[in-house]
Amino acid sequence: MSDDLRNIILGLVAAGISAGIGWLARTALWKRKLRRKQAFFGLPENAESLLVVNRDPATSEPAVHRFDVFALLELAALIKDCGAHLQMVTQDNVQQGFGERTEFCVGGPGSNRRMLAHMTAMLPGVRVNIDPEPGPERGAFQIGSERYRLESGVTEYVLLARLTAGERREARPVFLFCGQRAITNQAATRYLARNHERLARKHGANSFVLLLKVVNSQAYGPDVVELVADVTRTAQAPLPTPSETPRSHRA
Repeated sequence: MSDDLRNIILGLVAAGISAGIGWLARTALWKRKLRRKQAFFGLPENAESLLVVNRDPATSEPAVHRFDVFALLELAALIKDCGAHLQMVTQDNVQQGFGERTEFCVGGPGSNRRMLAHMTAMLPGVRVNIDPEPGPERGAFQIGSERYRLESGVTEYVLLARLTAGERREARPVFLFCGQRAITNQAATRYLARNHERLARKHGANSFVLLLKVVNSQAYGPDVVELVADVTRTAQAPLPTPSETPRSHRA
């Protein structure tokens, strides 16, 4: 065998070994990221999850707003990426506790009674004005002593929460997407899809409640979202006494 042929063969072998090592490294990194994602969402391989659908309050018949449909599609993609399964149910057909399966609950308490139950049980420091009559306080959030009013299409708020029940390590989380309008629910699901790695690094398996602001949705849709504050402690504490006047935020 000539020296040139030997060098070619050695080069091919070295290239093959390098490619194999690179493939193994990429596979190991992908699996590591997948395990972290599964742990954050409480969705190990073949796990069951619950997707709770609200109703469109603007219609008298059972219906889902198109922006909520988009939100559900984004959540379904996240669940599929984890290798888990989902069951979709309407907000008035859920009669079970939480912690056994990961749950994704979409819609404010005015359109989703399951959301109302979760907020009453786990977020006593939050109130949402669900009065159907038009007015400046319609849809407003009160979080502790702060009030966040809706300016439709300009400044809108949504709560994104990851909550766990009790101290059981094996308990599955509940994710809440509670917005002032349907488009803000989609904005929260998109924010979660884009930032779940950062949220997992920061919060781990702990509960959190984030207040997000959707900016100029009439022009930008659900894409421009700002983090207003981490309101976990305030949301999980009782509301202040009625004598304390809430401070309002408009922009």
